[in-house]
Amino acid sequence: MTPRIRRTRTIVVLGAATALTLAGCGMSSSSSSSPTATQPAATGSGTGTSGGGATKKVTLQLQWVAQGQFAGYYVAAKKGYYAKEGLDVTIKPAGTDTVPIDVLASGDADYAISWVPKVLGSIEGGTKVTDVAQIFERSGTTQISFKDKGITTPGDLKGKKVGSWGYGNQWELFAGMQKAGIDTNSQISLVQQAFDMNGFLNGDIDAAQAMTYNEYAQVLETINPKTGKLYQPDDLNVINWNTVGTAMLQDAIWANADKLASDKDYQDTTTKFIKASIEGWIYTRDHPQEAADIVAAAGSTLPAGHQLWMVNEVNKLIWPSTGGIGVMQKSAWDQTVDIALHTKDNTGKTVITKDPPSDAYSNVYVEKALAELKSEGQDVMGTSFKPITVTLKEGGK
Repeated sequence: MTPRIRRTRTIVVLGAATALTLAGCGMSSSSSSSPTATQPAATGSGTGTSGGGATKKVTLQLQWVAQGQFAGYYVAAKKGYYAKEGLDVTIKPAGTDTVPIDVLASGDADYAISWVPKVLGSIEGGTKVTDVAQIFERSGTTQISFKDKGITTPGDLKGKKVGSWGYGNQWELFAGMQKAGIDTNSQISLVQQAFDMNGFLNGDIDAAQAMTYNEYAQVLETINPKTGKLYQPDDLNVINWNTVGTAMLQDAIWANADKLASDKDYQDTTTKFIKASIEGWIYTRDHPQEAADIVAAAGSTLPAGHQLWMVNEVNKLIWPSTGGIGVMQKSAWDQTVDIALHTKDNTGKTVITKDPPSDAYSNVYVEKALAELKSEGQDVMGTSFKPITVTLKEGGK
């Protein structure tokens, strides 16, 4: 599937949970970006190893093109953190028809970045993968509306034109509406939202899906025709699924479950890869502007202002960390699985029909990585983290 979807003001059928992951799960819909499948892969710099042994080649499959959402991995490559662990890492951007978890399962990548609900359906279908580091602790998905629509809670969506990307990005929204008592089959007008904010800005959608690190900023980078100035946060109401209680886990590092169970070298490599990646995220937290510059140099086509906004907002999804960056919180996993099991979308389907296997996630490798990082004096909690202030300009410049 591709994001070539026409906007419509009528009720349409959205894609199923197993469909290709698109804008909401990290495939940026920034109008400033023109994503393709031909963006070159980035490779780690440096040739040193932590133990003096041979450098091991590793491939990471991203969920979308180079952008601030993946800053930690690009920083880890650029700053030599992978090389320090004896890894030569190739970072592969995704194209419109790339399914990261399939690339991992086929053996064409050693690790992949993907949202948890996207992968749960694949696991139920027989794909053997494990979430080895839950990098994003919070969801970046929101539902935004203009203040004059009076939509401040999920219950206010009743009777409204509600935008959804579909393609597996709809579950938090449907869970939130159903939790508020809305019959999502009859009490909303569901609008197939394109992978931009044009339908929302044109008034075709009352409440639209928007990632905090992307589409929300796109609106704030647009001139309000009534004022001649950029739209401001005060012009918008935002429904945050973290607050509502229907947030689902997003960006995680996934590994091959069969290899984890049988291959000692792969186990060791997994710990090293997680450790270096987390060091990249720590540096991104503490140096957001430099991280944005590193991603831009890696081939991102996003404008500089939008790129910095993205890095800053992604940092908020990671920091501060409850139990150490990458450690799976059981309560968050259970909430994600519960929604995946019991929330039906407009097609009447759920993400999964049974509980995932016990090896669907593991804290073993990330906890080893964190222990090493802490012994080296790294702050893996980010308790004192404070986001920077990013001033947006028209078009994200």
